[in-house]
Amino acid sequence: MTFYNKMIQGSIAVMAPAMLAIAAPASAQEFPLVPGEYSEIGGIYVKDGGTFKYAQFIANEWAKNQKFAKSQGWITDYKIYVNYNPRDGEPNIYLMSTFASLPDAAESEKRSAAYDAWAKKGFAQQAEESGNRAEYRTVKSSMLLQEYTVR
Repeated sequence: MTFYNKMIQGSIAVMAPAMLAIAAPASAQEFPLVPGEYSEIGGIYVKDGGTFKYAQFIANEWAKNQKFAKSQGWITDYKIYVNYNPRDGEPNIYLMSTFASLPDAAESEKRSAAYDAWAKKGFAQQAEESGNRAEYRTVKSSMLLQEYTVR
């Protein structure tokens, strides 16, 4: 069980009795929410004058990487969201990847090696390229969410 699942289940374990006490005795009803897929969301602040350059990166490199991950079954979907009403310092672009489960350490290593071979880039080159984007964008946030649906 991952850290995130433990946190969510711990929160649910604390909240569930109180929520169920309102509706019915705990023994008369199962928990009304069902866990689903995960979404990792990166919040990006694009500096003035950098929008076109970052849009090119998203359309070319980021989308190509997401298509590869989807073809491997590592993710189920990916999306780009633009925040049209950002507050001061808030991200103005959100990049989201959705996946069914979190990989363990061995699977992460396997995926990393497969990606490096496909991209024909090692970690050092990838880190340098990411650093070069700092001239026009700043990563402001990262969230890992798990969807829950009503039973």
